[in-house]
Amino acid sequence: MEPHGSRESPPREGSSFPGRWPSSALGQAFSHILHQFAGQESRRGKARNAALRDLSALLEAKECDQLFEGSDTSLRGMPEMLGQVAKALGKYAGPPEGPEGGSDRHSEVAEKAAAVGLLFLKLLRKVETAKNSLVCPAWKAGLRHLAGPVYIFAVTHNLEQPWTSPKSQGVAGQVLALLLQVTECGSVAGFLHGENEDEKGRFTAVMGLLKPDLNKDSWKNNPATKHVFSWTLQKVTRPWLSQHLERVLPPSLLISDDYQTENKILGVHCLHHVVLNVPAADLLQYNRAQVLYHALFNHLYTREHHLIQAVLLCLLDLFPILEKALHWKGDAARPSTHCDEVLQLILTHMEPEHRLLLRRTYARNLPAFVKRLGILTVRHLKRLERVIIGYLEVYDGPEEEARLKILEALKLLMQYTWPRVPCRLVVLLKALLKLICDVATDSSLTPESVKSALLEEATDCLILLDRCSQGQVKGLLAKIPQSCEDNKVGNYIRRVQQVSEGAPYDAT
Repeated sequence: MEPHGSRESPPREGSSFPGRWPSSALGQAFSHILHQFAGQESRRGKARNAALRDLSALLEAKECDQLFEGSDTSLRGMPEMLGQVAKALGKYAGPPEGPEGGSDRHSEVAEKAAAVGLLFLKLLRKVETAKNSLVCPAWKAGLRHLAGPVYIFAVTHNLEQPWTSPKSQGVAGQVLALLLQVTECGSVAGFLHGENEDEKGRFTAVMGLLKPDLNKDSWKNNPATKHVFSWTLQKVTRPWLSQHLERVLPPSLLISDDYQTENKILGVHCLHHVVLNVPAADLLQYNRAQVLYHALFNHLYTREHHLIQAVLLCLLDLFPILEKALHWKGDAARPSTHCDEVLQLILTHMEPEHRLLLRRTYARNLPAFVKRLGILTVRHLKRLERVIIGYLEVYDGPEEEARLKILEALKLLMQYTWPRVPCRLVVLLKALLKLICDVATDSSLTPESVKSALLEEATDCLILLDRCSQGQVKGLLAKIPQSCEDNKVGNYIRRVQQVSEGAPYDAT
């Protein structure tokens, strides 16, 4: 088998490909294919299309069965060459480089990816055949060089992205499945970190291939790199991730520090995965946890609700790690924590906020902060009171997510700070009664199930408020059921009185 144009000279000096290739006819054929991929820009389109045809014919030729025999000295270096061919194919099928990503060429990229995927399937089947043969001992070396580039290609085109199509996604999915089959891995996670403790895994090799495209000057050139990195990172969990911390933390911080919200969110998700899957001791070493905290804290000044949500969830999991480094002596006041600092900033933003999506995001996470601080929430009691009352007064749309979460936060707040509740009795009682009256007489499109949930939560808060104030609420509500014109409101108030009379005082 002699591919088209095989008499052309091998790669010249200064080529990016290694110079010591196999001297056999098979090696020369692969060398020529690499030369076509590395041709001058003016010839690159035609040369690469010819290279694809040559490679397809070469893989179907009988001579290609010798790829992994390893006995012929002329075939030495063939595994390395196959790795270079796989890299060249992946680059050829990758999305257009550049900050804009060349959106007008996405359909062309999908067609290329489908064609390259079929070639990778042929190549992997050759590896599988060699693996099952007794006369092809070099298949392991070949697979070692192929696995990383083939994996990156498969992940690049397997996910739904602007440069993929159903056809290219299907082919890439087949490539990934066959790769896992050939490597005898039951999952992508097993492929990356190893199926057992003795197996090294291929995460280091994959990160080595991604590293040149993950520095501050190049990470935006290939729009697929950040997605491949993020998706791959999510597959590696504890206890394996800690040994790769130095490889994954810098790219995660770099992506999160971008000016585009989409990249910020992607980077924060990567950082959150690191926080969840790396031991606290490793994150505290070299002040890494503080670096993470400051990177996340700076995002709280944005007005993008999706980003705020991702940052707050990550911070809530980071707080326990940061607090391990704090030392409190019982005879002194407890020091202020990072959670205090974040809650203070959140409350500052919550008070004047008028955007519904942001209000819901802040309210959704407020109960977790109250629960995290516990009795130390008393430090923020005045501002929390203002925020809670202000949010209870504002209609939040049909789902009423913000007001439901604010009521949940209020219940937690009264449980943790019950000695301070009696002096705020009148203010809280007015706010809760106003809420019950507004919801009970609401004629908007709010579903009855949502209204019922709001009324139940508000009633629970009134019952808890009565217990915290040692029965004062019952006395203040004594005459309301008789004078209340709305039966629904009267029923809920009577329920508060009945529960209060039958239950002993228990502030916890």
